[in-house]
Amino acid sequence: MSTYHENSTGKGTIEFRRFNKDGELTGLWLIKNLVVTVGKALQANLLIAAGTAPSHIAIGTGVAAADAANTALGAETHRGAATRSRVTTTVTNDTSQFVYTFTFAGGFAITEAGLLNGPAGGDLLSRQVFAAINVVNLDSLLTTWKIQY
Repeated sequence: MSTYHENSTGKGTIEFRRFNKDGELTGLWLIKNLVVTVGKALQANLLIAAGTAPSHIAIGTGVAAADAANTALGAETHRGAATRSRVTTTVTNDTSQFVYTFTFAGGFAITEAGLLNGPAGGDLLSRQVFAAINVVNLDSLLTTWKIQY
C-alpha cells in the first residue's frame, strides 16, 4: 500500500529590487520565506472563509532570527497595502503574489520583512530576516512576495 503526501503549507520567496532616485536598478535580492505558526492558522481560516486575508507587506530593521512562533516583526519601520493576485508557478494559479513599492525618506538597513493582514497590528502570515538591504533617501524598494501551494 502506498501513501500519498502533498505539502500544502505554502512555500515561497520575497524578491526585492532597489532603485535609486533616477529609477535605475541598483540591487536585486531573492529570499525564501518562512510561514509562521499563526500564519498556518490564518491559511486554515481562509479556507473556511473566516479571518482576514493577508494584505500588507511590512519591512524593518530587526535582526532576531525568523521563528515559527513570531507574531510580528522585530523592528518594523514601514508597511504598505500590497497589490494581490494569483500567478502560476507550477500549475495554474498555484501562487499568491503580493507586490508593494516602498519609497524612502532617509537611510535604512532593511533586514526583515513580513506579510500581514492589516495596516497596523494584524496577524503575521510569514516573516524572514536577511542580510541588510541598504537604502538611502529617495531610493525605492519593489517588493514581490510569493507563496506557492
